[in-house]
Amino acid sequence: MSNYLVAMEAAWLVRDVEDIDDAIGVAVSEAGKRLNQRDMDYVEVEVGATPCPACGEPFDSAFIAAGTALVGLLLEMKVFNAESEEHAARIAKSEVGGALQDVPLSVVETMAFEGEEAPDPEESV
Repeated sequence: MSNYLVAMEAAWLVRDVEDIDDAIGVAVSEAGKRLNQRDMDYVEVEVGATPCPACGEPFDSAFIAAGTALVGLLLEMKVFNAESEEHAARIAKSEVGGALQDVPLSVVETMAFEGEEAPDPEESV
């Protein structure tokens, strides 16, 4: 059994917005709120990056048209004691997908890591 960091991409719609920064703030806030309602504060949420087709430099993954924004969010979650990368990806997608229903979600990367153990559920912080 191994530990994995799973990175996922989510497509988040924000309506009635005029500014990219506002759209990003609303998307990150709403996603965090929905995850925290299920005590999933262990999922990191940030705006994704898209490479520029001309120069290759990354920029925030957000687009506004007709007052509606599509924001690409990057969600990261550690999965402990998974049998394989594919198993870790399925666990992460199932956990996050349950909290973010009706939000398109795809796994973009799964990386093994060592040095940490799974938190003890009976241990209070």
